[in-house]
Amino acid sequence: MGRYERILVPTDGSEATREAVEHAADLAAEHDATIHALYVVNSASFAGLPMDSSWENVSAMLNEEGSTALDEVAAIADEHGVDAERELADGNPAREIVRYAEDADCDLVVMGTHGRGGIDRLLLGSVAEKVVRSSSVPVLTVRVDDDGET
Repeated sequence: MGRYERILVPTDGSEATREAVEHAADLAAEHDATIHALYVVNSASFAGLPMDSSWENVSAMLNEEGSTALDEVAAIADEHGVDAERELADGNPAREIVRYAEDADCDLVVMGTHGRGGIDRLLLGSVAEKVVRSSSVPVLTVRVDDDGET
């Protein structure tokens, strides 16, 4: 195993993601690495909103959620004595995660994946699966349940 210097941790702010963040922070502490926390605002998922909803309000709310999620990652990194950089991006989550990992020259992506199978997985797709399939950077997936238990 090589030495990690930059570990990307995508977050959606969920309790389930916290397990992956803890895992990444442990690895970062062990390797004296920096955590790169990334939150992707998937504005495309709100494209069907009626025009009387104010996009500025929705956008502000999503950006605030993202900032809170990034604060949580930074706090966990701090507890482990690890530096954290933060990035709020907009777009397709899987595509933005892969782009950031490559552009920031990350050595590893650590992300949570849900234990869904069968028809759920087929219908919902999986950001983690898309990242694994398209990333040139190694991806470590941490299987988490929706309640945050591994």
